[in-house]
Amino acid sequence: MKGHVAAIVLIVLGAFFLLTNLGLINVSLWQVLRVWWPVGLIVLGLALILTPGSRRK
Repeated sequence: MKGHVAAIVLIVLGAFFLLTNLGLINVSLWQVLRVWWPVGLIVLGLALILTPGSRRK
């Protein structure tokens, strides 16, 4: 599942940059990151918790 998440992130980022370069959307990536960066921390934490084999005995 971890490999799928990385692939999905790359596809979404690529689509975002393509749409920005084509002028179809007008969004500043830095502005979005400045507001939504805590979501990345939450997702990273959830991924660490839900990764199989990460439980300690």
